[in-house]
Formats: sequence, structure tokens, C-alpha cells
Amino acid sequence: MQAHNETGAYRNSIETAVRLVLWTLAWAAALALAKFGPGLLWDSRQPVASWAAVAANLVVGIGWIVAFARFLRAQDEFQRKIIQDALAVALGVGWVGGFAYVVADAAGLVVYDVDIAVFPVLLGVVYLITIVVGKIRYR
Repeated sequence: MQAHNETGAYRNSIETAVRLVLWTLAWAAALALAKFGPGLLWDSRQPVASWAAVAANLVVGIGWIVAFARFLRAQDEFQRKIIQDALAVALGVGWVGGFAYVVADAAGLVVYDVDIAVFPVLLGVVYLITIVVGKIRYR
């Protein structure tokens, strides 16, 4: 009976991971549509189409959040601990780094303006590095 429960839990974990990947791809596609649609697919002077794309991005983004929460619930305690630590570090880097940049910019210390798109990439890289570090640390 124990082996069946472990197999079922593993299958549930895989299913939620696949759903998370699909929601992530859908959200990335919706984000790309909202970003590039006004110049490539429709006239940028059509605000209704642009607002619809932004709304679709928000709806799909909410679906991604729900899928991520379900993914977390499907993980065992060990995996949740690693993910929780990684999210804490990424949040900390985001808050501290983001506000440090704002303060430095307000003080006139920023020489080169940084594109806002760099920020989520930085957080993603920090998150992935801390996941790897967590897996090595808790071996």
C-alpha cells in the first residue's frame, strides 16, 4: 500500500509540474502578444485590442499563479523547503536591489538607465541559482 501511495504522489507531482509548464508557456505567449501585438498584429492606435491583450495576459497570469500554488502543494516537504528558501532569497534580492536602484537613481548616481525587463530576468536567475544551491545544500 505504501508503494502505491508513493507512486500516486509522484504521478501527481509530475502532473502538476506539466500543468505549471503549460501555464508558464501560455503566460509567456500572452505576455508576448500584449507586448508585440500592437506593432506587429494590429495598429498601435487600436487601444481596444491592446487592452484586450493586457486583460488576457492578466487572466492567464492568474491561471499561472493557481498552477504554481497547486505545484507547491504537490511537492513533498523537502522540495517545498528548497522552493520556499529560493523564493525568500529572490524576494529579498528584488526588494533590496530594487529599492537600492530607486534610491541611487533619485540621488543621480545611476549613469546608465536599466531596462525594466532586466529586473524579472535577474530575479529568475537568482531563483534558479538558489534552487540549485538548495538541492546541493540539502543532499
